[in-house]
This record gives sequence, C-alpha cells and structure tokens, in this order.
Amino acid sequence: MFVTLGLLVFPSELKTVIGVGLLISTFLMFIARPLSVFAILSFFKFNWREKVFVSWVGLRGAVPIVLATFPLIAGIPQADIIFNIVFFIVLTSAILQGWFLPSTAKLLKLNAPIIKTPRYPIEFNPIEGIDTELVDFIIPYNSKVAGKTLVEIGFPDDSRVVLIWRNERSIVPSGGTALEEGDALLILVNKNNINQIKEILSHTSSSKKGKEQEQKL
Repeated sequence: MFVTLGLLVFPSELKTVIGVGLLISTFLMFIARPLSVFAILSFFKFNWREKVFVSWVGLRGAVPIVLATFPLIAGIPQADIIFNIVFFIVLTSAILQGWFLPSTAKLLKLNAPIIKTPRYPIEFNPIEGIDTELVDFIIPYNSKVAGKTLVEIGFPDDSRVVLIWRNERSIVPSGGTALEEGDALLILVNKNNINQIKEILSHTSSSKKGKEQEQKL
C-alpha cells in the first residue's frame, strides 16, 4: 500500500498546493479539530487540559491518503490536486503535531512517569466457592483520593488494602496511611465490589492539587 502511495506522490507537484495546504492544515489544527473535540468530550469527564491534548493529536496515517486516491480512480477532474492537498495536510500534521506531542503533554502537565509493574511479596490462591479476590489497582494522576488516608476514602466494608507498592518498595498500610498518585494498591476485595473500587480510585479532577496546578497555569 505504501509503495503504491509513493508512486502516486510527486514532490514537485506538492509545491503548487503549499499555500492552500497550509491554510487548511492551520484551520484543522487550531479551529475545526479543537471545536469538534471539545464539543464531543463535553459529555465526558475530561478536564480542559485533556481536551486540548486530544485536539492536538491530529490527522495522521495512510487512511486519509488512501481515501484521496478514490477521486483518482474515478477519473474526477483535478483529482490530482485533491490528492496532493490531502497528502500535504497529513504530512504537515505528522511533522508538526506528531513531533510536538511529548512537549505538548509536558506543557499541559499530562505527562507521567512510567510505572514499573510491581512484584508483590504476597500470593493468593482463590478457593472455589469463595467470592473474594486479590486485585491490584493503581492510583491515577489527578485522582481525588490522592492525599487522603485509607479510612477517609470509604472502601466497602468487605474490602481490605493489604499492601501498597510505592517507589519500588512495599508498605503494609494502616487506616491512617495516606495514598499518593502512582501508588499500586493490593486489595482483598469481594468480586461484587470491584467496579465500585475502580470508580472510587479512578475519579479525578477536583483535588486540591489539581486546582493549585490550574492556578499556576
């Protein structure tokens, strides 16, 4: 497929569509895509930083270029101009938006360190007929439970945090142990309550830390 696309592209012809291509690319990057992304994500629990980042992830890949070959196949007049414009837009998006994705995430404070998969010093062998399971959960960044103690969070009564993995070391928690972003929790939980615990730990945004970061920006 890429060989075929390469045969259809003539760099000398791209010069003729630079002006139009830049105008369309600029419109897509800074107006059309952000407006559409913010409109769609308004129905979901994303903060403005996350919406900006999603809108910056632009048009890349072979699919738009392949679709642009359809007018060529159909023999539509000036189909070569359509193809060259689409190819130029994808090219500029890949170079500009793709190149600056890491720096954009850093600017919006959405970058996070890679969390290594912990090796817990505890094993659990479930017994048939017992509805209890040992599950690990990771506290996401900007989670509202970060900074709270276990007793303040309000886990279901039949759930117990038996171990916390933090900074490559294990912590045996008590009710007064405060959670931190990136903590991996090993929880002995009733299977019926797994979704409830996921909801408790994954809920984000209105934390004090998040508000302080927004004020700094």
